[in-house]
Amino acid sequence: MSISLTEQAAQQVARQLSKRGGGLGLRLGVRKSGCSGYSYVLDYADVLSANDTVFEYHGVKVIIDEEHLPYLDGLQVDYAREGINAAFRFHNPRAQATCGCGESFSI
Repeated sequence: MSISLTEQAAQQVARQLSKRGGGLGLRLGVRKSGCSGYSYVLDYADVLSANDTVFEYHGVKVIIDEEHLPYLDGLQVDYAREGINAAFRFHNPRAQATCGCGESFSI
């Protein structure tokens, strides 16, 4: 199982956790949504459940419920700025298709 967080993404998560006042790390998952089938879900993780798998990159924890792992295997999460816009970017080698707006994907 391979999931990675770039240094830029890890720095952004650390900044957001600091602003928030704490947390265990980034909770990453998927949900059925959009025209292609699934979309990524980002949230803060404050607790771990028995089904969670924890990865650590550049000092930041990424927590994923085991039921989401098959959709996220090989995923790289990046954070990029383009002009005045900044956002997390998802590079998923398992995605067979994405929607035109880039919000959803299918496996």
